[in-house]
Amino acid sequence: MSATPEDDAVNSADTAPALRKRHGNGPVFFVVATIFAVAVSVGWGFSVMSYTGLSGGVYHQVITVSAPSESEARISFEVNSKNGAECLLRALDNQMVEVGEVRVEVEGGNRMVNQTVETVRQASTVEVASCREQGSQD
Repeated sequence: MSATPEDDAVNSADTAPALRKRHGNGPVFFVVATIFAVAVSVGWGFSVMSYTGLSGGVYHQVITVSAPSESEARISFEVNSKNGAECLLRALDNQMVEVGEVRVEVEGGNRMVNQTVETVRQASTVEVASCREQGSQD
């Protein structure tokens, strides 16, 4: 005799409690899920802390840029560092070719810097290429 749809429903209903008991009722499942949730939370917290800068480093923000003549460009930027920083400034023309460069040392703390960069031809922008933390100045 062939199985009827009612027989299939009865057989699947009989196995559901066994699966529920095997996977959902034991404390092992909850312990493993809790450990996994804690590990994910710690990993997420570490990544957010690193991304937002709570782990240290130098941060800079450009305020204004101007190129008043063919031989110079100016930039104003803010730097935040613990022990001071050395920043590399680059002046670029409209083809994004470097036309000037200067290194600036900045004291520790939150500092506003105004700097002029000498250029070989007309610049269209000035950027803070990098800022790195200086060693402890004890």
